[in-house]
Amino acid sequence: MRSIPTLRSALVLLPLTLAALPATAARWELQAGQSFMDDYGANTVFIEAVFAPHPLGNTRFSWAPDVSVGWIDGRDVARFRGKRYTTRDSITLLAAGVRLYAGEGDEWSRRLFLSLQPVAHTGRTQALSSVYEFATTVGWQGQRFSVQLRHISNGSLHEPNRGETMALVGVAF
Repeated sequence: MRSIPTLRSALVLLPLTLAALPATAARWELQAGQSFMDDYGANTVFIEAVFAPHPLGNTRFSWAPDVSVGWIDGRDVARFRGKRYTTRDSITLLAAGVRLYAGEGDEWSRRLFLSLQPVAHTGRTQALSSVYEFATTVGWQGQRFSVQLRHISNGSLHEPNRGETMALVGVAF
């Protein structure tokens, strides 16, 4: 099975990343969902730490550092068999960036966010063909629950550049 080495990488990378994160994370989320490349789905799981927000000057906007460790399962798509980049490899990834918020306190707009993260990952697939990618996430977070749409791609810096687009549901603790 090709996913076993990647799973081993994830099992090594996850504890090291979690150990390196300070315990001051304001929010931990376990996120799961489906990722799509073209019309082909795959399971995906993320653990994300979102730190305390900071105001952006004198505006109603704020930002918070966030770090993600994730896994996207491979999928066997016949038309990509035998190509340089297939779709069979599972991907383990590490991302760090910022989560941007609008509004203050408990305003409804404060629950909406935009996250921007550079990404490093294992493996190369039709969707993620370079070791560096960019993740853009739009979402809504409640006290203990979140829903998000995330797209990971290399921004056409390397071909192929299909990217992964995923719908995620998260539980915060």
